[in-house]
Formats: sequence, structure tokens, C-alpha cells
Amino acid sequence: MRAPSDPPAFDAATLEAMLTAPHADVRTEVLNLLAQPAFVFDAELPRQTHRERVLEGLKLLAAQGLGSVAYPQEFGGRGSPGSVIAVLETLGLGDLSVMVKYGVQFGLWGGSIYQLGTAKHHQRWLRDIGTLALPGAYAMTEIGHGSNVRDLETRARYLPDTDEFEIHTPHAGAGKEWIGNAALHGRMAVVFAQLEVAGEYHGVHALVVPLRDETGESLPAIRIEDNGAKVGLNGIDNGRIWFDRVRVPRDYLLDRFGRVDDDGCYVSPIASEGRRFFTMLGTLVAGRISIAGGGVSVAKTALTIATRYSMRRRQFGPDGQPERPIFEFMTHRRALMPRLAATYGLHFAVRDLTERFDRVMLQVAEAGVAEAGSSESGERETREADLRETELREIEVAAAGLKAATSWHAIDTVQVSREAMGGRGYRADNRLGRLRDDADIFTTFEGANVVLLQLVAKGLLTRFRSEMGDLNFAVLVRYVAERAQHRVAEANPVAQRRTDPEHLRDPRMHEAALRYREERLTVSAARRLKRRIDDGIDPFDALNEVQDHLVSLALAHVERQVHAALRNAVARAPSPGISETLASLAALYALERIESDAAWYLEANYFEPAKSRAVRAQVTALCHEVAEHAELLIDAFGIPDEVLRARDGLQEESGEP
Repeated sequence: MRAPSDPPAFDAATLEAMLTAPHADVRTEVLNLLAQPAFVFDAELPRQTHRERVLEGLKLLAAQGLGSVAYPQEFGGRGSPGSVIAVLETLGLGDLSVMVKYGVQFGLWGGSIYQLGTAKHHQRWLRDIGTLALPGAYAMTEIGHGSNVRDLETRARYLPDTDEFEIHTPHAGAGKEWIGNAALHGRMAVVFAQLEVAGEYHGVHALVVPLRDETGESLPAIRIEDNGAKVGLNGIDNGRIWFDRVRVPRDYLLDRFGRVDDDGCYVSPIASEGRRFFTMLGTLVAGRISIAGGGVSVAKTALTIATRYSMRRRQFGPDGQPERPIFEFMTHRRALMPRLAATYGLHFAVRDLTERFDRVMLQVAEAGVAEAGSSESGERETREADLRETELREIEVAAAGLKAATSWHAIDTVQVSREAMGGRGYRADNRLGRLRDDADIFTTFEGANVVLLQLVAKGLLTRFRSEMGDLNFAVLVRYVAERAQHRVAEANPVAQRRTDPEHLRDPRMHEAALRYREERLTVSAARRLKRRIDDGIDPFDALNEVQDHLVSLALAHVERQVHAALRNAVARAPSPGISETLASLAALYALERIESDAAWYLEANYFEPAKSRAVRAQVTALCHEVAEHAELLIDAFGIPDEVLRARDGLQEESGEP
């Protein structure tokens, strides 16, 4: 460890400023609130009390104007889509129930009104949503369908005689499930249902449905059940909802992408049902980016708690000499430092995606609600709308991959941090048990990770999203295989057998190895798919048979993107000390990922055994190098003690005041 008299390699405050940009002012607002008594972590709150405290926390956030940051100024907002992700990411440093309830109320419920509705819906509800005067829910998931939103069974049938929609749950298994804000606080919900007009179905659409009256009682023909105790996030009132032919006015349909006109006819600016469906699911993109950011925050919290404890906790030592801090032991550094590097990489990857999302959403807002696909748009406007849509789809794929990667990383990091603290990590007031339980669901909601990774893999194979039945798989797969094979032939450095540190730490070597894995997996996945399709296997079954391959491909792609984000951070670092430290983190991240897939590289003849052993040695060396700066690196996360609120108990053991 660095001696106290040695000058620091860099200024932690300068790195912290780099990490908090953009929207640093919003993050500071949230951190100031999290330091208040209302947000104090309490491991033993009864479930009902916890729910009410989380609601009170949400009211404080709304009172500061933080609930409506993404909405236009005319509705009390700040017109900043990226700010809502910054709020959620920062809330992830505290009680995750507050973070998730904020996301349900202002991100999903309010976001769907804003993104899927039109002016009449904005004027009617958006301001009250942002102030929490109108708590609501986002009712998408069903008991029987989980992640398969396209085939959910709730029905919304248009009734021309009364100019209403009839919302109906056809059987018990079609009830809405795990709906946040449903069990207690939600008064209305955005309900996703199959839209039926004049006997014809037009796919999934979103409608606003009242759930409760002003006294909090469920409205007639609506049955709501409390999901009860969960593994984690018990501050959230999740519930189930069933509808028994509930009527809502025609203008309660969120009709930005599809509406029923005064003549009772269905019209949409998007002709393809499949394209319309994926466009409406765009409301999930911000949620997935937010979960990714929240997962990074969970990892930061766990690493801060465990690293600080490890630097102070002493165990063992040479005979006749004092015990040493457990942080000096190689196994500790091997456990914590690669995860610290990955946390930094994921931080920059999520932040880069957030900025891209913010920019595109502002362009969409400026372009106007109905411009995309409109026959009245000029050629240039239509082309620009198509480019925005293409970029949004790319963002959706990237968000899916990062959500999966960060949520798994968060759970893994919390568990490793808990074990690194030994018995102290098992104390409830050190938060790690609660963090692990609360973050566990991050791997499932807003899309199960394995499902999202298949979405990423399909995006890599097709370069565009579409319904499976619309794809000419034989032609498409052949094209992708030929293209990827060409790129592998250009980038393949299989002849390299160097084991010297200079080569192994070269970022070009890291990029080449990570890219080679991704592209070879692309080639082999394409070949496997093509072979099955050529044999007459249905495309759905062909994909099902190679699901594990697709997940590996998607993860390889995400890992390369994370490494690229870290390298970009090195290039824009504000000072040499920071750039050098970030470069070490990037090298550790890349080599540890390569080490974890050593068997694959050996099977592919990319490495010889000697090179694989050399990679392992470099990972260990980098763990020790990064550990010298670990205290500064976790200080740069900028988590105030009042927010961290973890107790290691070492003061009372040592008699320190």
C-alpha cells in the first residue's frame, strides 16, 4: 500500500468531477436529500412502515422538482431526459426501494404518458404526476407471459356505441403481475393491452385506466392483490391487477402511434404492427439505462464499504510481527480490484449511453410528436426521422446489453464484497445483505437478462430489429457470416505469441482480442443458424437451439464496448495522473475478461498456453498496481458518509472514539 507520506497519484476530487458529469447539479441535489433523516437506512423496518417511508421520500424528491426533470417546462419540468437517469443512478446509492419507486412513478408511469401520449394527455396528467399528486402504475407484465409482451392477453375492445374502450382480463393467468405502486398508492395505471377495433386486432397499445377513488378504494370491476413479502425491495407496494370489463373513454388511449378517430376507425402513422410495437416499447429504454446506472451505483457502494473495511481490518502476519491489513493479501486484491476496474468501465459505458439517449430524445422532442412517418413531412424531415429511429433502436440494443451486464456485475460484486468483509459483512447495518437482496431483481425486471442478451445478439446479427417472421434468415445469415468472416480475417492476430508485459498491456492487443472473440462468435453463430435453416428447421427453433451461443456473443460485444468506454475515458481524462490510473483500470478489465475466457482463446488457437499463463500473471500484477490507488478511486465515487451509513465496528473494537 502507498505510504501515508507518499504524494497521491492524482486528485480524487478532480476524478470525482469527471465521474459526476453531466448533470452534476442534479446529482448533488439528490445526494443532499439522501443525507437527510427521512432516507436513513434501517434494516429492521416492518414492511408497511418501510412502504410509507419510501412514499415520504418520494414526496421530498417531488417537492424539490426532481420528479419532473424529464418533462417539458410547461408541465413543471426541466426538459432534460438524461436528468431523470442521473436522479435514478444517484438514488441507487441509498435505499433501492426509493430508487425503484421513483422509476415507477416518474419514469414508467409519467414517462409513458409523456412518450406515448399526446398534448391532451400531457395537459391532463403530466404536472400532477411530476408533483406526486397523481400516483400511478405501469401495468405491462402479466402472470402468464413474463417478458413476452407482444403476446400478452389483456384486451382493450373499442365500443362504438358508447365511444369507450372495454379493458378485460380474459382469465386469471392474464392478470397484471408485479406492478409497482399497485398494492397501495397507485390511483391510475398505464395498461398495456391488445387493441381490438371493429373486430380487428392491432397489437399491443397503452391505455390509462383509473384504479382507485380519492379514498384509496379500488374502483368497481377492478381487483387488486398485494404481492406481499419479497426477497428484497419491500418498500415497494407491488400488486396484481385484474379487470372485469372496465370502461374508459376513447381519449384514454395513449395515441401517439395509433388512435381511433371520430368515425371509429383505427389509424396509425406506422403501418407495420411489428415496427409500431417496438416503437411503443421505447418507454423501456430509459428504464433499462437507469437500472444499468443503478447497478453501477450498487457496485460502487459495496466496493466502498468492503475496500475501506479491508484497509483497516488486520489479520495474520509474519511470526513475531504485527498483523497486516487484509487488503494487502493477494486474494483480497484479486477479488476486489478486477471488480473495481469493471465498475469504472461500466460507469463510463452507461454514462456515454445516457448522453447519447439524452441527445436523441431532445431531437425527437424538437421534431414534434407526429412528424415521424407523417405523409405531410418533407423528404428531409422524413429522412431525419428515420435516422433518429435507427439510432433509438441502436440505443435500445445497447441499453439491453448494459442492463444485463451491470445487474449481474452488481450482484457478483456485492457477494464478493460481503465475503471480503468476513463476519462484519454479515451485519445488517453494513448494508451488503440488503443491497444483495434488493438488487437481485435487477437481473429480471425491465426484461430478464438472458432475454435481453438475445435481443443484443439478434441486433448484432441483423443490424436492425424486426419481427422474426419478416426476416429472410437464409439470406440474412449468409450475409452476416460473410461480413464477419472478412473482419475476422483482417483483425485476427492469432500468429502473435508474445508474452512480454509491453505487449500484454498494449490496449491495441486488448481491443484485438476482445474484437476477435466477438466476431468469431458472430461467425459461428451465423453458421449454426444457417445450417439449421438450410435443414428446414423453423427460424424460431433454430434460434432456440443456439440461445447459449447468442448470450455468449452478446456478452462478448458488451465487454468490448465497456473496454472502449474506458479507453475513451483515458483519452479525455483531465490530468496525467488520472489518465494513467484509468489506463491501468482498462488494462486490468480487458486482461481479466480475457483470462476468464482463457479456455475459449486456447480452443480457438488464439493463444498458446504460455501466453495464457502470462495474461494471468499480468492480471495479478495489475491488481497490485491498482490497489495502490484504490482508496483514491473509491473516494472519487463521491459517496458521502451520511449516505453510505455503513458501520464496520472497528472503532469500538480498538477503543477509538
